[in-house]
Amino acid sequence: MKISVIIPCFNAAPFIGQQLEALTKQTVAPYEVIVADNGSTDNSRTVAEEYRDRLPNLKVIDAAEMQGASYARNAGAKAATSAYLAFCDADDIVSEGWLEALSRAFTSHGFLACRLDYEKLNNDTANTSQTDGLQNFRTPFYPFAGGCGLAVRKDIHELVGGFDETIPHLEDADYCIRVQMAGHPLVFVPDAVVHYRYATDAQQSFFEARQATYRKAYNWGYGLATLYLRYRNQGMQLYGLPPRLVLIPLWGLRVLGSGFKSHNSVWRLGWHMGVVNRLLAGS
Repeated sequence: MKISVIIPCFNAAPFIGQQLEALTKQTVAPYEVIVADNGSTDNSRTVAEEYRDRLPNLKVIDAAEMQGASYARNAGAKAATSAYLAFCDADDIVSEGWLEALSRAFTSHGFLACRLDYEKLNNDTANTSQTDGLQNFRTPFYPFAGGCGLAVRKDIHELVGGFDETIPHLEDADYCIRVQMAGHPLVFVPDAVVHYRYATDAQQSFFEARQATYRKAYNWGYGLATLYLRYRNQGMQLYGLPPRLVLIPLWGLRVLGSGFKSHNSVWRLGWHMGVVNRLLAGS
């Protein structure tokens, strides 16, 4: 089965070589690998170009017209020449049997999600998700998966118009919702493993790392509330402001009490702050 692998890339020079190296070792070779450079200012493109001899159908395309992974993924999909697309990120590492597992699953299904592993590339494995099944909203709605491990038939991708380039966070969850609303269930493929990397800056200080955790959690919470405002008329639910206004000071006290050492407390505080600020901003 011919599968085009699409990698959105922005300033991933320290890591993209590891991902491309993993793609050279697949038990089923990729039909083509498309690195969609989203305006990198480091030497990401140079590192990618070094793999041309080992990945014969490697394409490094310019995807810098608009900032964001959604635009880069969509640009990569447009450049793809096969009927099947597999998305992975530049700073993660796919397992050797990743494409083989996706190939088997594509014989029966058109929309796939990979299993995420956090042990290989991280010391702190708090807030893991998608390790034994699809991700779900706390109140039942369509399941979803991270954009770092989605695969889809190209005609389905085109049917829904690709990733929404106007959503900066949780655009992958939005994509999953729209594809499923179009009648294509999201199927979890446990043998298609993606080794997920939390941090991409090894030089971060302790407090810089905590700030990065807070920002990421805030953005995800903000994105969740954005999806709620978009899909509440289709049945999506979200716990509202009153309980979060109680939880925010409690998590803030836990962060202070731990001396900022509790990754989980920093994450929870950022998450609730993001949700609240988006809900207060309204539709």
